[in-house]
Amino acid sequence: MRGHWTATTAAAGLLIIGIVMGSMHVQAQTGPKPDPSASSYLPVIEENFAAVLARMSGAKAAIMMRQMDLLGARYDLSDRPAAGVTMSRGKPVQGGVRVKLQAGATWDALATMAPGEIRDKGLYPAGFMPLPHPNHPEGGMLFPLFLINEAKK
Repeated sequence: MRGHWTATTAAAGLLIIGIVMGSMHVQAQTGPKPDPSASSYLPVIEENFAAVLARMSGAKAAIMMRQMDLLGARYDLSDRPAAGVTMSRGKPVQGGVRVKLQAGATWDALATMAPGEIRDKGLYPAGFMPLPHPNHPEGGMLFPLFLINEAKK
């Protein structure tokens, strides 16, 4: 009896896979044809390496300043090592909470609120949000938002 159920389940799975693959094939035929010259989502770079290096080297200071301003707004970056605590090779471990809260908010006040209340009042600390990649306009996401929205369709 057990072998019968296994074979039936496998057959049903193959049938479902066949139906899904067939519908994908039909959708692929009815939609617009992709541009055969496009080989990736990345833009085609027309600059030579020396030009790209010069442009990106020139932009580095502004990018670093923008990123450090973002880090400074979200975190306490001061040097306050915890007494008697070090990492391997003696590097000091920084002590205390480093995430900054919005003006007027305290950790004790946040501890008494429900998650929905923190969200509704906009008090969720920015230091717990993802950091954008320093040099990617998508914000460091693996997939840009437009691609996620297309996949949801």
